Amino acid sequence: MLNNKRHSGAPQGGQRGFTVVEIVVTLAVLGILMFAAMPMIGNWMANARIRSATQSLQNGLETARNEAVRRNESVTFWMIDLTDPSALGDGCTLSSTSPSWIVSINAPTGHCGDDPSTTSSPRIVQGRAAGADATSQLAVKALQVDGEKSANSITFNGFGRPVDPASLARIDVTGVSESTNYVALRLMVSNAGQVRMCDPRVTTAGDPRLC
Repeated sequence: MLNNKRHSGAPQGGQRGFTVVEIVVTLAVLGILMFAAMPMIGNWMANARIRSATQSLQNGLETARNEAVRRNESVTFWMIDLTDPSALGDGCTLSSTSPSWIVSINAPTGHCGDDPSTTSSPRIVQGRAAGADATSQLAVKALQVDGEKSANSITFNGFGRPVDPASLARIDVTGVSESTNYVALRLMVSNAGQVRMCDPRVTTAGDPRLC
């Protein structure tokens, strides 16, 4: 005979959902893990910001040098401070501590918002506004070859060499917080005009990252 008896309670072998206690415990564990990982995430983001700004400055320097060779005339890389760090505008001044830059023939002070031009002064070639985050959270320092005197520009001649020995020869980029373990970077411009990124922490001779 068929057994028509109905069974009460949960079905045998059925799936069981999570209890409130299990959900609370899981969320608590996830919260602890995220809290522990926050410093590492913060360090990673800060170091990524440093590398991005350094690569941007390197690109600006190389653009100035390449344009000088291509045009066979002097072209200058200028570091600039912007009223609005997120946009190239005419409220700009020369600076040795800003990650924003302009490549042009003449000084771009007060004309950083001009369109690129081969005839209209300051004859801008290219520029970049670093943005509010980079400007406020990075410590940038441009120096002459002696590593002490500040500088805000470097001019390359038609051979791609620096024109003035007292011009910018080094840019250091790091973060602003004393409690963060930054991977600081440095740009070096040789007497021949070559631009190289290096790591000031490296001391081993022969290491390509050595400054």
